[in-house]
Amino acid sequence: MPTNNEPYVLHTWQQRQTDWNAPTVAGGAGAWFWDESGQRYLDLSSQAQCNHLGHQHPDLVAAIQRQAGELCFIHNAWGARPRAELAERIVAKSGLAGGKVFFTTSGAESTEHAIKMARWITGRRKVIGRYRSYHGATSNAITLSGDNRNWGVVAAPDVVHALPPYCYRCPFGQSYPTCKLRCAQHLAELIEWEGPETIAALFVEPVVGTNGLFFGPGDYWRELRAICDRYGILLVADEVMTGFGRTGEWFGWQHWPEAAPDMMLLAKGLTAAHLPLGAVALNQRCAAFFDDHSLPTGLTYAGHPLCCAAGVAAMEVYERDGLVQRSRELGQWLLTRLQEMAARHPVIGEVRGLGLFAALELVADRETRQPLAPWPQMPPSLKKLAAEAQRRGVAPGTRGNLLIISPPLNILREDLEWGLSVLDELLGGEW
Repeated sequence: MPTNNEPYVLHTWQQRQTDWNAPTVAGGAGAWFWDESGQRYLDLSSQAQCNHLGHQHPDLVAAIQRQAGELCFIHNAWGARPRAELAERIVAKSGLAGGKVFFTTSGAESTEHAIKMARWITGRRKVIGRYRSYHGATSNAITLSGDNRNWGVVAAPDVVHALPPYCYRCPFGQSYPTCKLRCAQHLAELIEWEGPETIAALFVEPVVGTNGLFFGPGDYWRELRAICDRYGILLVADEVMTGFGRTGEWFGWQHWPEAAPDMMLLAKGLTAAHLPLGAVALNQRCAAFFDDHSLPTGLTYAGHPLCCAAGVAAMEVYERDGLVQRSRELGQWLLTRLQEMAARHPVIGEVRGLGLFAALELVADRETRQPLAPWPQMPPSLKKLAAEAQRRGVAPGTRGNLLIISPPLNILREDLEWGLSVLDELLGGEW
């Protein structure tokens, strides 16, 4: 493996830049990519849960090439066919009938703009996020995140955090269903303490991403919808990781379909990461606010035609190839396979997941649920496992005590089985 082969680049999320030491990737196809030495890797993290269609999907590459031949860029002050088509498709699949789409270039920008919109629409200032959440690295987004990565950041004002619905380590010391959704009741209490008339929106990942990969039990999401309705608060679903089939539905909240959010934050799978694009999808009521109120915000590259063309192509592939349903079905097989692994390896405390979005939480003691390392530290044994997996050609996701499996939605089942067999063997090592 080369020493730092990008000496002029600052790499993201590094404790020290001198720690960065990764091979240079030369190409990829489907769920595989390879480096300059020819070493191949099975992508079991979809490159941070965004390469939903794997690498170099031919339909997306062709769509980008066609659009580049027609029109690379036109500012949002002018119309663009792929922008209009993609917005129409998003509204149709979201079920937010009569809604509209505001385009950004990333998930963090989507969060920033949704915060502003929620404040304008409601005339209120505060927004609520949850601990063990992540909404992006820009100032408001990272403050909204209940994440250790905001510890060294100057906090933006008017942001409140709630405790998460983390059943495996319930912050209320209770168990479902006898808890009677204490985590949802807590949110209602928090709203009362903060003053309902001061709160604009509640931001929630339907399935928490790499901060734990858990989702509320039972009717938790429906309770959030009811609480927001009770106090006139907007419910914002952060679908940056969970959107576009990752959990076995077009969008994660659709597992509880009668409890639609007021807004959705989108990115990642929107173009299957072939080009950078984000969006805020608003329901009819929120979108209608801007019919006779100004929208004093914008981005130079909002709705970039090349990116939107990639988004249209991605949505066509998801639908044509039945990948949302495949994620649901293959995800059920994946969870069964991971539970079989858990039965063999005491280091696995819990298996969690929905669709092709799953995680193993590793523990030092299964009975007491003692973690291998305090969150968010990564235990040396997991670092060693990840390095050995990479040496063998398997690239899973890791964070803290979590081993995360989130492959491209079109991964071949035999490739996924092989990758899991490598991890299965490694989990049998010393801990």
